[in-house]
Amino acid sequence: MDTLPLSSLIEILILLLLLSAFFSLSETAMMAANRYKLRHLAQSGHLGARLSLTLLARTDRLLGVILLGNNLVNTAAAALVSFITLRFFGADQWALMAATLLMTLAILIFSEVTPKIIGAVYADRLCGGLGFVFAPLLRVFYPLVWFVNLFAGALLRLLGLSLHPGADTLKLTQGELRMLVMESRDLIPPAHGSLLLNLFDLGQAAVNDVMTPRGQIEILDVAAPWEDVRQRLLACRYRALPVCEGNLDHLLGVLLIRQALPYLNTGEYDAEMLKAQLSEPYYIPAGTSLIAQIRFFQENRKRFGFVVDEYGEILGMLTLEDIVEEIVGEFSSALPGSPQALEWSRDGSVIVEGGVSLRELNRKLKLSFPLQGPKTLNGLILDTLEEIPDARVCVRLGEVAVEVMQSQDRSVKTARLWKVSPGKTGE
Repeated sequence: MDTLPLSSLIEILILLLLLSAFFSLSETAMMAANRYKLRHLAQSGHLGARLSLTLLARTDRLLGVILLGNNLVNTAAAALVSFITLRFFGADQWALMAATLLMTLAILIFSEVTPKIIGAVYADRLCGGLGFVFAPLLRVFYPLVWFVNLFAGALLRLLGLSLHPGADTLKLTQGELRMLVMESRDLIPPAHGSLLLNLFDLGQAAVNDVMTPRGQIEILDVAAPWEDVRQRLLACRYRALPVCEGNLDHLLGVLLIRQALPYLNTGEYDAEMLKAQLSEPYYIPAGTSLIAQIRFFQENRKRFGFVVDEYGEILGMLTLEDIVEEIVGEFSSALPGSPQALEWSRDGSVIVEGGVSLRELNRKLKLSFPLQGPKTLNGLILDTLEEIPDARVCVRLGEVAVEVMQSQDRSVKTARLWKVSPGKTGE
């Protein structure tokens, strides 16, 4: 070493700084890499990604070999700077202080900050290749790494920390997955992104949120004159109808319209034959989650059922189409300006039916009606007023003013919503 020229010593110092930069870059890149991308690459046959995942499965060993190399290189570089200073400047304390300061700045700039920024920005690109480097290095230096981690593990246990936290710490929560989808809108087609977000919302919804309320269920009353029943069947636009005697409190069963149509013009079809074609109604406990209900529909080979409370009273009807529409949106389209067209007009108002669900209003009109209590606009108005409103009654509900346009049969049939500015109070 004493016989080496200054140029060779400087070259060795630069080499040490580059090695230190490599270890710093590797540490940041390996820790910042997206493990889900690595798993995808590994499943595609990428050997480097497989090696990196194996290393990341034991971060104590991976960090052990990286920091071992980094500290050895930095120590060697500091010793080399001291040797160069003593050789050419003697034991001058000011020269030693200046050399130490310059060396610290060089390590900080060229071997720490810059490479770590590169490692953080390009972590996913670098991680696959770094596995080829550190897998063999860990095998070579494993005894020393094990010895160091022996003391590190003991210290962690004294602090009450686990060296190997559970695998659940790497799993994403539903909220984190939702945020990931929202932040990946530029990578996911808008239609696909909306479907995924609707699926996340589906996990928070219950059958009560999307069912057709009892007052809006269309029934077939077999107690009515038979000609009225027949005409009702001929004009029916549904695939099935609940069959009752009077009202839903006397539900007899469910009639599939396609089973009745071939007999309607024979003159022999009557109420008794109709009742013989009925299938048993399928009941759904109120509060059942939509995700669970999809599975129940599949297991029971049903497409719709009646939502009932703890006393067995029918609250509404839920169909498979109702759940699908929560995911993909409505199948039917409404004409602009009709009550079903949930879009704000130019004057900042919209006409809606009282039976529309608050979830649908929140989603389509970007509102924030509470969903813990009433499920429909009619229910929210009645709950707020605590009485059956007359027509042209206005009430402030959060960020909108609601004008009751038509009320009938103890419920709000139609209402007009008006946007209200945050600082404006309702009349």
